[in-house]
Amino acid sequence: MKSNNSTFAQRWNATLQSAYGTPTIALTRGKGVEVFDVEGKRYLDFLGGIATNVLGHAHPKIVKTVSRQVETLSHTSNFYSHPQVLLLAEKLQAMTGDKTARTFFCKDRKSTRLNSSHMSESRMPSSA
Repeated sequence: MKSNNSTFAQRWNATLQSAYGTPTIALTRGKGVEVFDVEGKRYLDFLGGIATNVLGHAHPKIVKTVSRQVETLSHTSNFYSHPQVLLLAEKLQAMTGDKTARTFFCKDRKSTRLNSSHMSESRMPSSA
């Protein structure tokens, strides 16, 4: 089956929380200010750096892994899908053994708390 933006959206809905909605664009690589989706369409990236990473500095395994990754894409936000976020979310979902489990990747505790409160409110039964 050929990958396209639609199949990535389906995988996203099956494994990730949609705090910002379901991404309609699945990025596979980037260079400079340009990014490319799974269908080969080119975009200008105006959202790079929307989140932060706290990984320390120059750990050999991180340098090797990050170097390999930045050859394709260096950073994307939760507004876009990409192969690595889906693979990790699918792996985390499989580890729970619960097909209804969803992942939300975020940068800090404040974002986690905010999203958790939205998720718990959306799962609470409405009082009629």
